[in-house]
Amino acid sequence: MKPCDFQYHAPRTVKEAIHLASTLENAKFLAGGQTLMPMMNFRFAQPEHVIDLNTVDELQGIHQSGATLQIGALARQRDIQRSPLARRSAPLIPEAYSFVSHPQIRNRGTLGGSLCHLDPASEQPCFLAAQGANLQVQGPNGMRTVSIDDWVLGYMTPNIDADEVLTRIDCDLWPPGHGWSFTEFARRQGDYAIVGVAALTTCDARRNVSRIAVALCGLAEGPVRLRDFETAAVGQAADEVLVEQAASAASAIEAMADAHVSSDYRQHLAGVLAARAIRTAFNRMTHGASVS
Repeated sequence: MKPCDFQYHAPRTVKEAIHLASTLENAKFLAGGQTLMPMMNFRFAQPEHVIDLNTVDELQGIHQSGATLQIGALARQRDIQRSPLARRSAPLIPEAYSFVSHPQIRNRGTLGGSLCHLDPASEQPCFLAAQGANLQVQGPNGMRTVSIDDWVLGYMTPNIDADEVLTRIDCDLWPPGHGWSFTEFARRQGDYAIVGVAALTTCDARRNVSRIAVALCGLAEGPVRLRDFETAAVGQAADEVLVEQAASAASAIEAMADAHVSSDYRQHLAGVLAARAIRTAFNRMTHGASVS
């Protein structure tokens, strides 16, 4: 099928893109196009104007500023996955991208586009929740920062207006020696996760947990953090007893059901995968690593 007629716009700056979105009727931003273009071809989406953000250089790039990894919203998923900086400073992110769709999709897909599409099973909000990310959003009234915890307003509804642009994703960096892991279960390689788990952890010299973050996707409208478990885990030994506590906490989350997977099955997967991810993160920790 072919899309309806539309006018194409190629702004050079974020301000120009925002002005177009604010003044044009029925306009859509184009990032990687992995969702918008199929929807337009099937005429599920019929925008009169398409504003291409790929011509805006300031939305590109992967940089480090102090203890923060800054990822441009238009950074390609494949570029993030292969980034030496990301591999060195935030290894959870490149590992998680190995589960995201297929190489052909990652070659064009963008982190910002996925966050604005906001599929509940998407891996990207999940690992960003574990990383404690903050999202930089620019609109007619200026710039605002949205925590990843506040990004999901409802089912496939991000905390961003139609005339705002997601410009950058800031991820807190964990100290050298931290443990990390991402794992998921999907019906086929490259499919969206039925359930996915991201885990980060550090320990002290006695191998007691100093800090831990665990996030899950596929259970609700957005990523779910195991906050109570994370608080209780600090000071405990990084051992199998704690792994089982995490599994119990994850399997207790009330999970959504759909035509393919029941709530009970998702809860079962959450427990199994949480244990697997945290066990791997513990095994990857360097003894004596601690939050600086």
